[in-house]
Amino acid sequence: MGKTLLAKWQKFYARLRLRSVIWLAFSITALAGVVLMGASFYSRFTGRLDTVSAEQSQALLEQVSHTLTASLRNMMKISDTLCYSVVKGKDIQEESFQESFRLLYDSNKNDIENIVLFGKDGEVLAQTPAATLKEGVEVTGEEWFQKALEKPENMHFSKPHVQRLFVHRNHSYSWVISLTQAVQITRGGQQEDGVLLLDIPYEAVAQMISTASLGKGSYIYLMDSQGGLVYHPNHQLILDGLYQENNQQAAEYRDGVYTGSFQGEKRMLTVKTIGYTGWRLVSVTEGENISLLSLKGFLSLLAIALLFIIAMGMINAFISEKATEPISSMELALKEIESGNFDAVIPEKGCYELRHLGRSLRNMTVEIHRLMEQEEREHEIQRKNELNTLQSQINPHFLYNSLDIVIWMVQNEEKEEAVQALTALARFFRIGLSGGRNIISVREELEHVKSYLTIQKMRHKNRFQYHFQVDKPAEEMATLKLILQPLVENAIAYGVQYQDDGDGEIWVRAYLEGEDLILQVEDNGLGIPPDRLEALRRGEILPSRKGSGIGVKNVNERISLYFGPEYGLQIDTELDEGTVVTLRQPARKYEG
Repeated sequence: MGKTLLAKWQKFYARLRLRSVIWLAFSITALAGVVLMGASFYSRFTGRLDTVSAEQSQALLEQVSHTLTASLRNMMKISDTLCYSVVKGKDIQEESFQESFRLLYDSNKNDIENIVLFGKDGEVLAQTPAATLKEGVEVTGEEWFQKALEKPENMHFSKPHVQRLFVHRNHSYSWVISLTQAVQITRGGQQEDGVLLLDIPYEAVAQMISTASLGKGSYIYLMDSQGGLVYHPNHQLILDGLYQENNQQAAEYRDGVYTGSFQGEKRMLTVKTIGYTGWRLVSVTEGENISLLSLKGFLSLLAIALLFIIAMGMINAFISEKATEPISSMELALKEIESGNFDAVIPEKGCYELRHLGRSLRNMTVEIHRLMEQEEREHEIQRKNELNTLQSQINPHFLYNSLDIVIWMVQNEEKEEAVQALTALARFFRIGLSGGRNIISVREELEHVKSYLTIQKMRHKNRFQYHFQVDKPAEEMATLKLILQPLVENAIAYGVQYQDDGDGEIWVRAYLEGEDLILQVEDNGLGIPPDRLEALRRGEILPSRKGSGIGVKNVNERISLYFGPEYGLQIDTELDEGTVVTLRQPARKYEG
């Protein structure tokens, strides 16, 4: 019975196409994989829900905390500006602060309600907008006023409160958070203490929190260090006794994630302390309101899928080994052909596709002789492709650094310098593209480097000077494009960048020496340490925080690849004296 079944199977298998064999193996493996994956996914995902939710809550609180901290830090900078740039060092009897206060208020009116400077006796010395103290108000008795004078070295943030000290034209009173700081006021040549007050609109703080959400069933509230609610999405309902919050219990928690229950419902709390104020953000996630499409959950699922794919691959490998046994026989025959025995017999056995493959391999041996004749031409093509690959590494590398310079200028509001830098960058890439040519004239390469140095000099605020010493005959020679720029980049980054303003010097030279063209970059920087110099001479890539480290190696490989191994770079250096990088290549007149 067993032998009969085996014989029938062998007969059936012999009629199968390879596609059918592979499909059968894949179907069996996929079915087992789906069953195993479903069971594992169910088990693992139920344990990952809380972890994913906690990570999402922490990320959201971190974002809200960063926004709040940035806003508070901006107010502190404004306060410091008023203290040190407006008030300090100026006599209030000789010069009014009102205009400076108004300008700063106009620039930040969306973030500031009032700016007021008080004397130590509560007298209003300067204010904006038109805020007048109400009659009978004793400012010196206010808690924020006393804290500012008691601890003059600190800035102080108050709790949210209604600012009722001033008379406004529309007789409205706003909820604010007060920032106070002690200042030194000069009056008639005498120094006295004062207090600077900035009122921050409470609505701006509330909006930052209210716009952040993890979805339905989740919310964020803000409390002070004693657990008092500063902001809550259901604040009015809480005041009316229609809603409750376990904020007093949350006040006892440190920063982190906590799970528990409140009023019989499971919930997860995430706590984050805000700098400068002692306030604490609390994220509340109720029940099972966790997104199944979160990035963390997706990555976890992907990892599980990959594990099962590997397992299925191993099973398929075993099955395919039996299905592809005839291919092994063909492999032995091909090895004989590879060794030069073109008379080797390629077997025809197995399923239909494998027999057809055997006949095709026999026909293929006829083509081998022709392919061998093409080998030399293909090698030449490969050499050119490698050269182009090395060439292509330079442009993105420089473009990144150049755009970083332009971004730096724009961020520092140096618009004219940014325009000049972009103009030089456009000129740089116009020459760099060179109509797709790899070979350009030395004159073009030098112009290319001048554009680069123009950008870098603006970036480093004239920290260095550069000079070109070029023999006229050398300008007419041909060279690979983009071979000087990486060397100049290294001279700036590792050489003259740390020089005092104007002390850095870079020389770019081009001249003929016998039958060779010499291109040279020299700087008077710090020099290269011996261990790094030896590594560079061995052709190693030495990445650092200043760059990828491909520049010198890339240039040397391109020269050797195009002109031969006898040409390339020579590096000479002396610590605290400088570095000279000499590029040697054959002198060939440019014919472009």
